Amino acid sequence: MGLVVQKFGGTSVANVEKIKNVAGKAIREKQAGHDVIVVLSAMAGETNRLIDLAYSAAENPDEREYDSLISTGEQVTISLLSIVLNDMGYRARSFL
Repeated sequence: MGLVVQKFGGTSVANVEKIKNVAGKAIREKQAGHDVIVVLSAMAGETNRLIDLAYSAAENPDEREYDSLISTGEQVTISLLSIVLNDMGYRARSFL
């Protein structure tokens, strides 16, 4: 069939149970014959927590390091989704 791109925000991936729900949605599309790309945000509240950490560390954080820190929120959710999908027998890889 075709390519399906699914996007889920922080509330949709707020915990592991919700990430498993996202995995189920991706699997249904795969079973329907589609190639699937899933785009995830950080878990609910995580980006704000990381921003607060950066500004508690420095008044004007270095841009490169700030971006690196903030991206860790997405890295967590995409890695967890890949772990869940692989555990369910579906080959998955996280990309940032």
